[in-house]
Amino acid sequence: MNEMQTPSDHADQIDLDLGPIELQDDLRHPDLDGDTLREECGVFGVFGHSEAAAITALGLHALQHRGQEAAGIVTFDGSRFHSERRLGLVGDTFSRREVIERLPGNAAVGHVRYSTTGGTILRNVQPLFAELSAGGFAVGHNGNLTNALTLRHELVKGGAMMQSTTDTEVILHLVAQSKRPRFIDRFIEALRQIEGAYALVALTNKKLIGARDPLGIRPLVLGDLDGRPILTSETCALDMIGARYVRDIEPGEIIVFDENGAHSHKPFPPKPPRPCIFEYIYFSRPDSIVGGRSVYDVRKAFGAELARESHPEIDVVVPVPDSGVPAAVGYSQYSGVPFELGIIRNHYVGRTFIQPTQSVRELGVRMKHSANRAAIEGKRIILIDDSLVRGTTSKKIVRMMRDAGAREVHFRLASPPILYPDYYGIDLPDRGGLLAATHSVEEMRDIIGADSLAFLSIDGMYRAMGYPGRDPANPKFSDHCFTGVYPTHLTDQTQVEPQPRQLSLLAEAS
Repeated sequence: MNEMQTPSDHADQIDLDLGPIELQDDLRHPDLDGDTLREECGVFGVFGHSEAAAITALGLHALQHRGQEAAGIVTFDGSRFHSERRLGLVGDTFSRREVIERLPGNAAVGHVRYSTTGGTILRNVQPLFAELSAGGFAVGHNGNLTNALTLRHELVKGGAMMQSTTDTEVILHLVAQSKRPRFIDRFIEALRQIEGAYALVALTNKKLIGARDPLGIRPLVLGDLDGRPILTSETCALDMIGARYVRDIEPGEIIVFDENGAHSHKPFPPKPPRPCIFEYIYFSRPDSIVGGRSVYDVRKAFGAELARESHPEIDVVVPVPDSGVPAAVGYSQYSGVPFELGIIRNHYVGRTFIQPTQSVRELGVRMKHSANRAAIEGKRIILIDDSLVRGTTSKKIVRMMRDAGAREVHFRLASPPILYPDYYGIDLPDRGGLLAATHSVEEMRDIIGADSLAFLSIDGMYRAMGYPGRDPANPKFSDHCFTGVYPTHLTDQTQVEPQPRQLSLLAEAS
């Protein structure tokens, strides 16, 4: 889901069924370098399990890489909904027994979140909950609606009162306004009005619902735990809880679980799927299976293709941890050049580190990455990373390698140049903030200070996925960040009358 404005700050709030929430340390500081891709959310749902909240918490732990700023769980105990939504990591809240005991019931939905802009505030933390005429309704959303601002403007003009600044709340209001007699028909009517990318998990007093957008841009999989259905963003969450993978939810499918079993609805005209290629490049965990493909194997194949396309004379292959490791393994295996851990990552750097002075801020990259001098001194090295956004981190790492004695430093990216912004749930800057959109490869090489620089070609990326190359008439993936070809309408971006940017008049004080 996408946060559609920048609130001033956050304030203590009352969560559903709970007392005052003590907010944690300010999590709004970006990573020290601010130069990485970010996916916004992960979703999880379980139906009919006596330990629904604990199972959901474990599943969210496995999805933590998809969002580190907030987490939430909503359960239903047969008569009442219970909600716990907190800022911070899953383990900060949901590893405590007393928290899980406040979430009784045998059905639950959960969510981990990363906010794209501005501050994370409690009222935006999902799953969102509303009391509708048919009963309670909780929903968690991964993705981004490309007509959310337009719909929101129309809803507010019609008298709707918005409590959050996320596009997910638009879905709540569309369901609430539907006059259809059955809840599933209300839900379908709401989805017919939205555009963009979404994987949804929703909970009512009788049903667990999963839904995936018609192009399958965002992932959603079905699992089985002791005969009970699990819905989640990635298979790694199924592995975490010991569940069996059943299948992917199909693009455009809505699946409903209730006391009578599973019911599948396919209300949209079928379209050729266009899953997001960045699930394979960066977002999904390497141990996940996405669309029937091992993410780890795909990333190794990216590295092998990169070695086929561009291979200078080098002594060692060095991954930029952790994102570049599988591609570097593939590069090394194909090229025959030894793989070395020339950079050691510190996994214990807090996201709330305060940089009191510019000089300390400049040392930020060394808090996260340290040179392994023994592996690189006096050698010609090639650095392998998954992608390049602004180039600030790459520049610091190249300098670190030279300071540690590397004789030559070559840089390779296991994806094509990122030339266009994303509107489907990836936190990317506008074109002006994308290094590859504003500079040539040679200019980028000079900026980051490498001896050579090259990217995986678009056709090479497709070859690694098992295709001869990219078919412009029928691309198999949402690859718009590389090609500028967007798979859906971008209503909010093409409005003749611009939609308002500020979506909240409430400035919350800390």
